[in-house]
Amino acid sequence: MCNSREYRNLQAQEISLLESLGNFADNWNHVWVSDEFCCQMVRNNSFYGTVRIGRIGSSTIADADEMNWPIGIYGSMLRDCTIGDYCAIHNVGLLRGYMVGNMACLANIDEMTYDSTGVTYLEPMNECGGRKIIPFPGMRVGDAYLWAKYRDHKVMVEKLDAMTRRLIEGRDGMVGDCAVVANTKMVRDVDIESTEMEPTLIRNCVCLDAGVISPGCRLTNGIIAERFALGENVKLEKGLRLYDTVVGDNSTLACCEVGCNIIFPAHEQHHNNSFLIASVVMGQSNVAAGCTIGSNHNGRTADNEIVAGRGFWPGLCSSFKHSSRFASYCLLSKAAYPYELDIKLPFALVNNNEAENRLEVMPAYWWMYNMYALDRNGRKFAARDKRTYTRQNIEFQPLAPDTAEEIIHGIKLLRQWMEESTGTEVYGKGIEKGKRKCLILKAAEAINAYEDMLIYYAMQAMEGHEDTIGLTYDGDREKRWVNLGGQLVGGEYLDQLIEDIEEGRLASWDDIHLRMDKLWEQYPTMRYSHAYSILCELESTDCINDSIWTKLMLRYEEIKQYIADQVRITREKDNKNPFRQMTYDTLEEMEAVLGN
Repeated sequence: MCNSREYRNLQAQEISLLESLGNFADNWNHVWVSDEFCCQMVRNNSFYGTVRIGRIGSSTIADADEMNWPIGIYGSMLRDCTIGDYCAIHNVGLLRGYMVGNMACLANIDEMTYDSTGVTYLEPMNECGGRKIIPFPGMRVGDAYLWAKYRDHKVMVEKLDAMTRRLIEGRDGMVGDCAVVANTKMVRDVDIESTEMEPTLIRNCVCLDAGVISPGCRLTNGIIAERFALGENVKLEKGLRLYDTVVGDNSTLACCEVGCNIIFPAHEQHHNNSFLIASVVMGQSNVAAGCTIGSNHNGRTADNEIVAGRGFWPGLCSSFKHSSRFASYCLLSKAAYPYELDIKLPFALVNNNEAENRLEVMPAYWWMYNMYALDRNGRKFAARDKRTYTRQNIEFQPLAPDTAEEIIHGIKLLRQWMEESTGTEVYGKGIEKGKRKCLILKAAEAINAYEDMLIYYAMQAMEGHEDTIGLTYDGDREKRWVNLGGQLVGGEYLDQLIEDIEEGRLASWDDIHLRMDKLWEQYPTMRYSHAYSILCELESTDCINDSIWTKLMLRYEEIKQYIADQVRITREKDNKNPFRQMTYDTLEEMEAVLGN
């Protein structure tokens, strides 16, 4: 980095030449330059305090949008900052307190300042501020969730606060290599990480205050963000208002208001009037236009939270009340849901039937009627992962240990509710706060679908471990899987992680990240062990012998064929829909537009 090299004072003739080119310094002895310094490329600037300038050559620099800016410093005011090699700094009203990396471009900025004396908290998940954390460079969304969620572990919370303060207090702000900040109003107390392979772009009427930005992010077109942390490859654009929120990797937010949240990776929310407040959304999710999540309070103050598992997808113009909780892959139809919800059944379709004045839930809907979307989800999130160097580990597959345990719990609930039903209809309990009935649709079919999903998950996880068939499973299955920002961690390992932080064995964020990465290396083995135990439970045995394995393999092949058939059928529904076809004169035109 530019702060590790040796600098020299300016020579007398260099000072004279700089002044003739319209430059001013309150003390030229405090302006330090590198060995390669061209006075002709430093014009019409003011220097205050200690300013260090890296190498300046005679070529241009290309920003992330391939606009070429001449290397050098032009028409800017610099105070107490360090500039890296071959940077382009043009018309910056005030640049103060920053260490700028190599080949960065800062242009047409009113103010870009950093105050190293204070600490800014952001308040995610809850508007009342009881979960406040400090953003820091290198923060993973899993860090934010660990810190904000487990507030009952007071020693851990205090340790995380202290180690973060040690990390950030008294240092300059950061602008990483090859970053571009251009044509924008204000950047204040924001660390901007960027690399040559993953440059960060900030441009066009952006106002940022107190946050951290990871490599590969793009912030454009009139966004306002304060007290925030962004993972890698995040896009914020088109008038977004963001505050007190952590946004996970590979997410896009635009045209909406988002406040007091932790959003896990691969989240999409890019329509006008979308509203997401005081929530945890565990990623691989999509918030539709007009959706208001957290807008309806039931108390007299800003009250409580909404928690949504992976794959959360609320319909157009839906609204939800605090407090609500949703299992993984809940699809909610368009409605103004009048009561708090606790949807414990994963992969479900939820509907507010106003005509019958009841809530309706169809478990395993994705598997039974939306297989194309479920199959696509397993592929598209991994395909959209453009990170070069991944910090936050992410499980992209819809069927994984966390959703498998939700399915097992869902089967138990469905069987219980079926036994308690006196007629042909099955009603769920504890799903909605109101007194009206909650009808469970196709409960028996859902149990069969859930069991197939478990077999498919487990057999997939077993692939490559066939040599262990015949071993006795003699342990207790890990039933508590925690989603830490996209990485699934078994409950006992999370407990050990927290204990090691409290006892000082993990004394820094680097230590914590190394532990998380180690657990990620072990995850395939953990997943296999979990899958094997599920197969044992389904077969009521503690050992999968050859005959059981042969039976399971036959069932697995049948399920894979079912998936292939359903993917084709559910996709064909769109292509053969006459209402979809009617805007095209010929099928050839339709294929040319939509593909085959």
